[in-house]
Amino acid sequence: MSIYPTEIQNFLSQYQYKIELHAHTAPVSPCSELPPREFIARLKEQGYDAVVVTNHFFPGGPFMKTDDPVGTYLADFEAAKAEGEAAGMTVLLGAEFRFEENSNDYLVFGVDEAFLRETVVRLNLTFREFYDIYHAENRLICQAHPFRNGIVAMDGAHMDGIEAFNMHPGHNSRITVSARYADEQNIPILTIGTDLHHRGHEGSAALRAKVLPKNNDELVALLRSRDYLFEVGGRPLLPYASF
Repeated sequence: MSIYPTEIQNFLSQYQYKIELHAHTAPVSPCSELPPREFIARLKEQGYDAVVVTNHFFPGGPFMKTDDPVGTYLADFEAAKAEGEAAGMTVLLGAEFRFEENSNDYLVFGVDEAFLRETVVRLNLTFREFYDIYHAENRLICQAHPFRNGIVAMDGAHMDGIEAFNMHPGHNSRITVSARYADEQNIPILTIGTDLHHRGHEGSAALRAKVLPKNNDELVALLRSRDYLFEVGGRPLLPYASF
């Protein structure tokens, strides 16, 4: 039996699709312990309909030491996509960028192989330079976990969105400060993600949507619409509600 009144149950039932926006696979992200097959199986078991694979894209990445850095980087995504197709799950390509200037991370949605091949040699840009060149209507550039230790929160003029709710159980991402900062900086889009790396963390967070994005254009359109809910530990949140 649901703990929610009927009116709320009816409202929540419209947001039937469960999406993970921030997740890493091994070995492309060396901090992850989840190879693509296990990664998809665990998310499927938790009822996800889609996942955006956002492996670390940074100058020190192990893929950078190969003859074809982007091809190597994409190997995990392609394997996860094949597993997702077999399991009936949508798997989309994203990336978590880091630049030489500091330890900040930026989630970029709406990327493809051509974009990665163009930018892999431009990680010496500052983030502001990168944003000025590459922000676009069909792409979203969002700072990940901006209030973790060692991270510098960027100004709203250089962000399409902010990962206000990074729910990695092993980090203090100071989500209350992030959510307040989004208002202070007039950052229009809030995102949520598990920042999945480890077994047992799957299911910590999700974006809940009325429609299931089947490609990156549809994902970006969904995020720009702001017509979605957050889910934390199975509990719904309304990120854009106000009293």
